[in-house]
Amino acid sequence: MRVIIVGAGQVGHSIAANLQDSHDVVVIDNDDSIIDELTYSLDVLAIHGDGTEQKILREAGVKKAELVIACTDSDEVNVVVCGTAKTASDAFTIARVRQRTLLTTWEGSQGAFGVDFMVCTDLLAAQAIFRIAGLPATQDVEMFAGGLVRMAEFEIDSTSPIAGQTIQEADQYDSLTFAALFRGDEMQIAAGDATIRTGDRVVVIGSPESITSFATDITPTDEIKPDEIVIVGASEIGFQTAREFEEHGYQPRLIEQNHDRAREMAELLPNTLVLESDATDVKFLETEHIGDADLVVAALGDDDKNLLVSLLARRLNINRTVAVIENPDYTDLFEAVGVDVAVNPREETAEEIIRFTRTDYTEKIAMLEHDRAEVIEIEIDRDSILVGHDISTAVTHLPDEVVIGAISRGGKLVTPRGSTVVEPGDHVIIFVDSAALDQVLNVI
Repeated sequence: MRVIIVGAGQVGHSIAANLQDSHDVVVIDNDDSIIDELTYSLDVLAIHGDGTEQKILREAGVKKAELVIACTDSDEVNVVVCGTAKTASDAFTIARVRQRTLLTTWEGSQGAFGVDFMVCTDLLAAQAIFRIAGLPATQDVEMFAGGLVRMAEFEIDSTSPIAGQTIQEADQYDSLTFAALFRGDEMQIAAGDATIRTGDRVVVIGSPESITSFATDITPTDEIKPDEIVIVGASEIGFQTAREFEEHGYQPRLIEQNHDRAREMAELLPNTLVLESDATDVKFLETEHIGDADLVVAALGDDDKNLLVSLLARRLNINRTVAVIENPDYTDLFEAVGVDVAVNPREETAEEIIRFTRTDYTEKIAMLEHDRAEVIEIEIDRDSILVGHDISTAVTHLPDEVVIGAISRGGKLVTPRGSTVVEPGDHVIIFVDSAALDQVLNVI
């Protein structure tokens, strides 16, 4: 199908790169240098211009487009793009916004503004932070099959009891499947004789209980859930994160230096203790016993300041730090200096939109390691190559880079083993190398 993407920043570029092989992609941006770069780096039609103008949209072929994605850095522009596209076509429109108030308005009257689907960047980042916070050592957490199945990626440090073990030795859980190991830039399917090394990121799929048990066993942390949560910075992401924790029964602390913003937060967050101070003031941090926190979230809206706060948290021996970053090039730097997890709001948004573009053949998608691999949920029909065969036979017809991680059957979890037979109507959760995704989808 023809897909028009307006805005070629990090979000737009990621979406275009992901869709270019399977769709006719057109990208519109008003920056000449970006257009030149896209022309040479991606297999897309790149057009210089203002995506809110009908003339530019017509040049992009909006009349025959099935999907228009507006993902510039301006909420207002994105809404106008969708509204303009609706006047000229029947395309399905997606708008990226940062203001949750716009999302709330749209949810109250879906289809408002000419937007068919709206994605809120800051809310997605807050939700990602909350999911990660509940399990020690996790880099990513996603739920599948209506919450029956969980996927988690864990980083293994030198104190972990499974460091140095083989997958077969570490696999002591009834409802858990080891899917893959990431080692630097390399990915390895989790074969039984593969050895888990310090620094590896291990992807596991299973019941929430088995994932929690695994997390407890592989880390020295005494408590699996954080009790003391400190959020530094009342940016929109900081605010949304505090509210996300509140909605799940927590009482976080929020540090904000600006008097007016701190006062506003105190009024909007009844179950959050708002502290008005500079979070880089070490004396203040010691006085308020910030060192007792189980989790510190750095959400100041500035990458450099978030890095500084995270380093101070480490100095205070805080168990776990999560930092919000805007520049994806900083991810490796943040994690190299001791930040446990770096969350990029734009990356979260790109992944959400890409997930939505694939709902015609998948129920749910999680993207790992900057789209190096994916975990997908598929409802199996009678024509699937999996039906009627036990898994040990069926996987011989699939690429090597595939692991069947879990099966949901009639609302119950089935842990896949070699003798398990997939039935029509099953929801199968599969780990797959992104390079093999199209091949897998053609036969499953």
